[in-house]
This record gives sequence, structure tokens and C-alpha cells, in this order.
Amino acid sequence: MAFFGKSQTMGVAAIILGASVLLSRLMGLVRDKVISYYYGAVLESDIYFAAFVVPDFINYLLAGGYFSITLIPLLAGYFGDDEADGWRFFSSVLLWMTAVICLLTVVAEIFAPELAKVAAPGFTPEATERLAYFLRIIMPAQVFFLAGSCMTALLYLRRQFLVPALTPLVYNGLIIGLGLLFIERGMEGFCWGVLAGSFLGNFLLPLLAAVGGGGLRLKLAVFHRGLGSFVLLALPLMLGQSVVVLDEQLLRVFGSLAKEGAVSWLNYARRIMLVPVGVVAQAAGVASYPFLAKLAAEGKSAEFGESLSSALRNTLVFLLPLSVWMILAAEPTVQLIFQQGGFTAADTAVTSLCLRIMLAVVFCWGVQQLIGRAFYAHKDTLTPSITGTVASLACVPLYIWLAKKWGAPGVAVASAFSVALYTAALTLLWRRRRGRAGLAGVGRTLLKAGGLCGIATLAAWPCLWLADLFPERVLLGAFVVLAVSGVVFAGVYLLLGRMFAPDMVRPVLERVGRFVPFLRPAPLPPDSQAP
Repeated sequence: MAFFGKSQTMGVAAIILGASVLLSRLMGLVRDKVISYYYGAVLESDIYFAAFVVPDFINYLLAGGYFSITLIPLLAGYFGDDEADGWRFFSSVLLWMTAVICLLTVVAEIFAPELAKVAAPGFTPEATERLAYFLRIIMPAQVFFLAGSCMTALLYLRRQFLVPALTPLVYNGLIIGLGLLFIERGMEGFCWGVLAGSFLGNFLLPLLAAVGGGGLRLKLAVFHRGLGSFVLLALPLMLGQSVVVLDEQLLRVFGSLAKEGAVSWLNYARRIMLVPVGVVAQAAGVASYPFLAKLAAEGKSAEFGESLSSALRNTLVFLLPLSVWMILAAEPTVQLIFQQGGFTAADTAVTSLCLRIMLAVVFCWGVQQLIGRAFYAHKDTLTPSITGTVASLACVPLYIWLAKKWGAPGVAVASAFSVALYTAALTLLWRRRRGRAGLAGVGRTLLKAGGLCGIATLAAWPCLWLADLFPERVLLGAFVVLAVSGVVFAGVYLLLGRMFAPDMVRPVLERVGRFVPFLRPAPLPPDSQAP
């Protein structure tokens, strides 16, 4: 395991995690492609997607989605002062988190029928019964997720990002494999794949990496003085369920109030939307956090602000054009990925509309991923949690009203509005408390990138008509539209950026220029630095 135990720099970490998220999202798309091929958007697929509402909520209740964020700063402190004491603290957290999630899992198994009614209030009694069965299969996976998160936090502390990058690939691979193996049993095989993938990918692999990449010296430590600090740091994340972490669950719960297939349409659209979010926004947030936490701990405010500002601007330069082009090409994207077998042209129409709505606020995901971690780096988990809770509660009536009024697209609108509201509130709070530190140049970058995207969209728009050349071959037509429109959009965006905003698009040009020499940016003067 020596290779997996190597430490990485911030840049290498971002590349590793970005590649991991990209492959994971692609595997997620493959998984949903298999589901859509065999089932389309029907009640059976709705039940499967709704089966994750309760397990995911319990995971979030224990701060599972932000476990590493809460644990890493404390681990760094204890290991830095006394390694033996650090292992006692780590062992105590692992013991208690495992005990709590095991208890909650048993309770969820017993009350699965009642929880199923809450997770999907719009389902029929028969559908609710099958949902409870699926829930009982999936629920134990949370034990492996939480225990594995402790190991992953340890690997992040050691700056060993490779194995955490592999875990979602193993997880998704087993879901696909077991789903296909037991496809005759409906969605049940995919549920067993979730359980197997969580054990092998999210628990066993990080455990082996922790042992082989620096050692794992667990101790029998029921109590530790740092346990209270950990609970206080994680408590806001446990009690405050933000729009970001609950977005997927809200889509499923309120999607069940719409017509049959709505949960599936929303899930398919969100799966595509998460590709740019994961590859750019999530990777940037995860990779930057250990370095931001270190700067905050050392009291280097100026360096912290510069790092945050650079991360925000670079994220927007990548994320905004990608999401705008995906809005333009939403329908051929859905056609190419899903429109086969049981997934019809009517399903494509609804899914692509939901996708366009969700993509409109993808840049907000990028902003909140980084600003949220800026708060966490200062050990402030309370502000993002309270803000997210208020935003979530404020948008519940909107979800209910739009779900009944417009169906699946209405739920997508409520989701987009809630994410935008949360991002705006979090950004304003950061500026109010920290001034413009970390936000310098972000608004200007957003306006410039938006202007370039507008021109690139006009240039690529006619490419959509290329699909008419292949009336009988929908998939081929969709592929041609995506390929040509993508090249035109990217070419116009980068060429104009190189001419009128070279400093802004330099991070993109430096990467693209490796493959397209004429797009390489001009060399910087010796006494200057790229932003």
C-alpha cells in the first residue's frame, strides 16, 4: 500500500479528486442508464430512488456528509501535540460514531414501514410496502459509510487523496454489477449493490489504506477530552440540515407528490447536473479545505483571502461556461445518455427541462462549496448550518406548491431557488463578517465569464439543428450536436477570452493549451503572477 500512502500537494490533490469525481459521476450515469434502459421512469425506479431518503437523512444527521470537515482540524491539533493522544481521540470518535449509527440503523429497520410513508407521502400503499423492503436492505450501508469516513478523514489529514478518490468508483461499480446480475428481480439487485459497495469501497478500502499508509493504532478509549469539542463542532451540522445536503432528498420527497415517474425524471436530471458540480466545484472545495484550514489555524489572513479568492475565480471560469453549454445542449445530452429501451422521447422532454432549470444555478454550487469551507476552516460550522436550515424551511412551502402546480419541473424550480437563496445568504454573511477577504475579483469574473458565455451560446445555437439531419438515428444526431456545439462553444469562449480577458481564462488556457498549442496563453512577465 506504499503507493497509496504517498502524500499529494494541493494541485495534485485537486487533479486526483477531480478525476475521481468525473469517473464517479460517469459511473453514476452508467448506473442510471441501466435503470432507465430497463425501467424508464416508472414506479419501480421511483421506489428505488426514494429508498435513499431516510438513510441519507440519517447520514446527514450525523454530519456524515461533512465528517472529514469536522474531524480534520481536531485530528491535526491532537496529532501535532501528542501522537499517542491523537490516536486515543481518533479511537474514541470512531467508537461513538459507530455505536450511534448502529443504534439508528436498528431503529430504522424496525420502523421501516412508517419511515417509508414519510419518505414518499405520495406513494400508494403497495409502493410504500416495497419501499420499506428496499429501505431495510440499504439502511445498514450507513454503518460502513460513517466508520469509513473516520478512516477517510485520517487519510485526508495525511494528504493521501488517492484511496478516497477510488472509493466512489468501487461503490458505483458494485451497484451496477449486482443490479445487472439480479435484474430479473427489479431494483432489488441495485439495493444489494449499495450495501456491498459501501462495505468494500467506503469502509474496507480506506481501512486497508490507513493501515498500509502510515499505520492504524486504535486504542480502547471510550472517553476523551476532545470528544466534547468534536460534538460541539459537528452539532450545528447535525441539527442544521442545509439546502445543499438535503437537495436530493427534497427532490425525492416532493417529487412523490407529482405524477408517477417524477422522482425518476428529477433524479436523472440531477445526476447529469452533478457532473460539473462534482468535477469542478466539489473537487475544488475538498482539495482546498486542508490548505485553507492550515492558513486559518496559522492566522495568515491575507494568504487565506488570496487563496479563497483565487479558488473562487478559477472555479467560476471553469464552471460557468460548462454549465451554460450544458443548458444549451440539455436535450441531446439526455437523449444520448438515457433515451433507449424503456426511456421514451416524452421522458427526455421532461428530464431535459428539469436539467436546464437545475443547471441555471450550478455556479452557485461552486461558490457555496468554497465559502462554506472557508467558514469551516475557521471552525465555524454554526453559520452555514443555521443559514442552510432557515433556507430549507423557507422553501418547503414552495416545493409543495410548485410540485402540485407544475409537477417535476416545479420541484426543479424550487430546488434551484433554494440553492441560489442559500448561496446568496452565505456569501453576504461572509462579506459582513470578513469584509471582502476572499471575494476580491469574484463579481468581475462572473460578469466577464457570463458575457463570454453569452456570445459563445449565440455561436453554438445553430448547431442544435444538426439533429434534423438524422431523423431516424436519434443517438447519432445527439452525439453530433454535442460534439459540434461543444467545440464551437469552447472555441469561441476561449478565443474571445484569450483576446479580451487573458488573465481570467489563463487557468483554462494553461490546461487546454497542452493539447491545443495555439490556445496557449502568452508567457507571464518574470515579475508577475497569474491570479
